[in-house]
Amino acid sequence: MNDMVKTRTGMVMQAIRDRMANRKLQPGEKLPSIRRFAATMGVSPSTVVEAYDRLAAQGIIRSRPGSGFFVSGAPMPVALGDVGPALDQQIDPFWVSRQSLDAGGDMLMPGCGWLPSEWMPNDAMRRALRRLARADERVLTEYGSTRGAASLRQLLARQFATEGISTGPDQLLLTGSGTQAIDLICRFLLRPDDAVLVDDPCYFNFQALLRAHQVKVISVPYTPAGPDLDRFSEALSAHRPRLYVTNSALHNPTGATISPQTAHRVLNTAAECDLVIVEDDIFAEFEPEPSPRLAALDGLDRVIRIGSFSKTLSASIRCGYIAARADWIEALVDLQVATNFGGPSPFAAELVYSTLSDGSFRKHMDAIRGRLARSRRAVASRLADIGIRPWLMPRGGFYLWCMLPDGRDASQVARLALHEDIILAPGNVFSVSQSMSPFLRFNVSQMTDGRIYKILAQAMQAPQD
Repeated sequence: MNDMVKTRTGMVMQAIRDRMANRKLQPGEKLPSIRRFAATMGVSPSTVVEAYDRLAAQGIIRSRPGSGFFVSGAPMPVALGDVGPALDQQIDPFWVSRQSLDAGGDMLMPGCGWLPSEWMPNDAMRRALRRLARADERVLTEYGSTRGAASLRQLLARQFATEGISTGPDQLLLTGSGTQAIDLICRFLLRPDDAVLVDDPCYFNFQALLRAHQVKVISVPYTPAGPDLDRFSEALSAHRPRLYVTNSALHNPTGATISPQTAHRVLNTAAECDLVIVEDDIFAEFEPEPSPRLAALDGLDRVIRIGSFSKTLSASIRCGYIAARADWIEALVDLQVATNFGGPSPFAAELVYSTLSDGSFRKHMDAIRGRLARSRRAVASRLADIGIRPWLMPRGGFYLWCMLPDGRDASQVARLALHEDIILAPGNVFSVSQSMSPFLRFNVSQMTDGRIYKILAQAMQAPQD
């Protein structure tokens, strides 16, 4: 039963809904008086008042001052349930996003890109919400400032300093999300038909967003040490790309980490070719020890660092950031005002700041890193039993980039699994060149249900198209 219905107010609301569903109350008909219905339901008149007011707010009934409450004249809308899996959708860069974001509560999601809800720092966020309830009213009601909450920007600057990245107050901008951060950068630096370099494979939404900006997406093979340097240089010479978008640490989807040698070569080549690098550092907190960062080596000259808090705190609290040259930040501020009228929600930014400042957050992340390490080993072992093996074993994070046996097509496996309410992430959604058909990306935190391995084993035995 819905939690709302368990309350007395909820019981009264449900009773009215039931009468309407059973046609005992018709559109336009007057509801029982407050006192009479309170006696019928065995509750106080104030409970019925609250129930009627809530139903009126939802448009189900309406109030006529001096006359009482009446059923809304329009018929009750058809109930909207969860949209089931779209079995016939094309497997493209949007495929995993569509399936995962619209998944019902009974779906298993080893292909999604976030931790289970119970793994998140929920107690710390609830404490932060209670503190925020006592905050200045402007935090609850007003637009965000153009650069975002100073408290969170200062906290980020202190964190960056420990990584060797020096940022002034004019080099940090809070955004509505990590995706909005990339969108603003694209609006600022790109024009239609410009070339942009990405890894192959890369995070599928990089491709989707770049194509929305009508640019040419060029890919470079990714190795366990970073981008293939020879192919990287060739792509720069042949296409003169304006941007290179990448994850340096715990690369999505492979889990690889760029080596110091590769990082230096990438930066030197970028300087020679006037290439701007966007370094998405969303997985930084999942590393056991910090690895080389392009932003730190470069000093935020031609590297732009972006990130968000959706993987560590909550995907529901939309807040990201951009760290870049001061003159670029100034231009991005104007773009954010034009497209979003101010920075991210002050409520969201202060909630992120309060949660990150909670003394328990560091301990929480230590525990999550340990839990993920155990999960990576356990999942890799269970997958090996059915012939599926990781491309490499990552230093941290929650992804395993795995190759299927016998060159099996992961898209076919994903479609078979979707019929069993299991969402997988097939390799070609991450590949501009469409050369990753034998790969699947698994989220080890979402792999506890034994049905996943059973269905995968069956898919390994199914005839190939």
